[in-house]
Amino acid sequence: MSIVEGVINYEGIDEKMKKLKRKLKHLRSREEDVKEELKHAEGLSLKKPRKVVENWLKNVGNINNQVEQMEQQIQETRWFSHLPLERKMGMLTEQVAELDQQGQFPEGLTLEAHGSKHVKFITTKLIGQTFQEHKDVIWECLRSNNVSKIGIYGMGGVGKTTLLIDIHNELLDHPNFSVSWVTASQEFRIHKLQNDIAKTIKLELENDDDGRKRAAQLAWHLRNMNNFVLILDDVWQNFPLDRMGIPTGGNGCKLILTSRSLEVCRKIGCEEHIKVQPLSEKDAWELFTEKLGHETLSHEIEPIAKLLAKKCSGLPLGIITMAGCMREVEDISEWSDALGKMNESVVEHDDDMSTEVFQVLKYSYDRLKDPKVKQCFLYCSLFPEDFEIERETLVEYFIDERLVDGMRSRQAELSRGLAILNKLENVCLLEGIVKANGKRYVKMHDLVRSMAIKIGKGNSPILVKAGEQLKEIPAEEKWSKDFIKVSLMENNISDIPDSVSPNCPKLSTLMLNHNHCLRSIPDCFFSYMPQLSVLDLSYTHIENLPTSISDLVLRRLNLSLTGITEVPQGMEMLFNLRYLNLDGTGIKMIPDCIFAKLSCLQYLGIDNVITISSKLKVRGVEMVKLRKLETLKGQLYDMEDFNAYVRWRENNGGPNNYLLQVGQYFLSHSSLMKTYDRAVCLKECKISKSRGGEDSLVLPTDVQFLHIRKCNDASSLCDIASLNNATQLRDCEIHICEGMENMVCCCSCSLPLLQSLQSLWLFGLSKLRALIGGEICCASKSASPSSKLLLQTAMFSSLTRLQIFDCPKLKRLFTPVLLSNLKHLEVLTVEKCEQMVEIIGEALDESDDCINQQEPISSTSIKVCENA
Repeated sequence: MSIVEGVINYEGIDEKMKKLKRKLKHLRSREEDVKEELKHAEGLSLKKPRKVVENWLKNVGNINNQVEQMEQQIQETRWFSHLPLERKMGMLTEQVAELDQQGQFPEGLTLEAHGSKHVKFITTKLIGQTFQEHKDVIWECLRSNNVSKIGIYGMGGVGKTTLLIDIHNELLDHPNFSVSWVTASQEFRIHKLQNDIAKTIKLELENDDDGRKRAAQLAWHLRNMNNFVLILDDVWQNFPLDRMGIPTGGNGCKLILTSRSLEVCRKIGCEEHIKVQPLSEKDAWELFTEKLGHETLSHEIEPIAKLLAKKCSGLPLGIITMAGCMREVEDISEWSDALGKMNESVVEHDDDMSTEVFQVLKYSYDRLKDPKVKQCFLYCSLFPEDFEIERETLVEYFIDERLVDGMRSRQAELSRGLAILNKLENVCLLEGIVKANGKRYVKMHDLVRSMAIKIGKGNSPILVKAGEQLKEIPAEEKWSKDFIKVSLMENNISDIPDSVSPNCPKLSTLMLNHNHCLRSIPDCFFSYMPQLSVLDLSYTHIENLPTSISDLVLRRLNLSLTGITEVPQGMEMLFNLRYLNLDGTGIKMIPDCIFAKLSCLQYLGIDNVITISSKLKVRGVEMVKLRKLETLKGQLYDMEDFNAYVRWRENNGGPNNYLLQVGQYFLSHSSLMKTYDRAVCLKECKISKSRGGEDSLVLPTDVQFLHIRKCNDASSLCDIASLNNATQLRDCEIHICEGMENMVCCCSCSLPLLQSLQSLWLFGLSKLRALIGGEICCASKSASPSSKLLLQTAMFSSLTRLQIFDCPKLKRLFTPVLLSNLKHLEVLTVEKCEQMVEIIGEALDESDDCINQQEPISSTSIKVCENA
């Protein structure tokens, strides 16, 4: 080789070395990224590097050393000896490029750390009776042939994974079970989840795009594993088990999954649903002290520590995080400061508690796809901590805030809003509550509420000081011009200074309700709130409103149970008003011209049932003007007015929901307090036919609840002709009606309500002798077969509850024939019936006795208190 050729060749080697080093630099960058990601993964539970990743890192290290050695050899070797190195350089360049390609790892860098059956997970051991009860239920399901899929659901951080880790570890020790654990990816892909499941059972699935083949292969292996339990943790969306390749039932495996969504558990087909609730106060304190590590706390610190643990509201993640923050803290001032921060709002501070807990809870919020659902959730944070919000009331707020709108009717919007609440309950962002009277409520977990307030302040400025025992309204400088919503409800605010006039041009919701000492609002207060659409002043002692209210664009105005005695001046200018609640006010009359101008009203409440002091009445002729009205609660002037309005409604349509009253009422313990969409209450009225044959009472045909009090002109329900058309009546109460001798006139009475009525309450009927007039005929041999058949198959056949109080002349309640109809009776109460001889009369012929034997009552419980 000539000198010239050698020099040229040397220069070529130099260029090739530069190319190799460029490729190696890119490979090293990828290596650093992989190591950084693995370092992050080590901090996550249940993760370990894939074997292929470990081998790749070793190979990268080796080739890095080889390149360094070659570079040194080139510098030490004469130019005419470079030819062998040049060949090796080409090989290294190809290897670097190949490693760079391999380093993409499309299947990810890590595996679940529990690929071996013999490895138990390390976790916090939860305590308490509820935790043990959940475990017992899961084990019962695992042993049962009737349950193959178990869904564990609850809010983030409540302990679902911890519960299943405990089950997983026990299954490892069980000789009859094998178990695998897979954490579902939040970015769900069937292909990846199939691979993750397969790897836990040491199965290599075909790398095929045909998902059906892969599913069949996986299912075949799972079927051949005896008593196999598959645990899927943190499932966020439903998927078809057959497409995944998870066989359940019969020869299949047992599936246990955790999710924040009940809906996911249902759609996957879980037969058993277990909701993991926050810890009790006792168990929460025990967990807090265990994680705190203190054997004893000083007398000064312990009460603060208990309050701090209580603020975590039973959420294990919050308790463990907070206890970790306070471990080895002996200074009482630090404890007091931590409690102060929690009282302000846990998520307003950048500490471990706010960061970790907030991120876990927020992910449930982030998964809500519909922006309107997110806004409805955030709206719930305007209510005080631990406040139980009546569902329909909450949705009414949504409607008037336009969070739910654009539908054909308010009722349709109400249904949509209730569906949204169901969604929020199912994903455990709200907790559902059902009271004894059937009313349904929702509430927010304290930490969820704090998270919602944090998000709300970031999205659109809000001021939430609900239930904080404020005695004064926030100073004017605290009111930002950007505020969208302000909640000051449930405080002790007694006065708003005359000079306070907040400049809030964007404000749409203002809640001042439940400030029981608040008596007045200054004239200028609403002057700079031009967009205010929701104003709640209920449960205050406000006696009048400023005239500036007429300048607002209110859609919702709640003045119920206030001290207002006159219609607010300027109310007729609220043309946009959809919701007006005047229940229980001191207003005595509403000028006729008002309603004609409030033509957009959908809800009108002038209910006198909730307070005896209210005497406000409305005229049916005025209600006719409200063509968009869907809910009406109010007292009409008299029976003539009542009948005229009912006739108009029957012919022209009208409110689908109503409580129509005649006479002054106060029914605090009535079953009216249950949910009835359509109710009528009548007091001291004529209800039977007049001498001219005209009906004294015209009932709506769709009435569900009827209360009659001190109406003395009817001897039985048969005297009320319009009951013939009341086919939807479910609940009837008759109180202190002195003329009432029987419920129905005879055994052949064909009133439709006798077949549909579910509840009957009779109180203070001094002349009542029997439920059925002339009932002896129904049990006698002389009774016609047709009349006996009618009684056997129809009369009171739907009755579930019968309550009779203070009916002194009632001697016998049922004949055997009537008793045979009461197949659905669940509750029977008889009190203060002094002449009561027997509940069930004797059979008067063999057929009666046969009926009684063949068709016994299917009641679950009957309480009878005679002569109490």
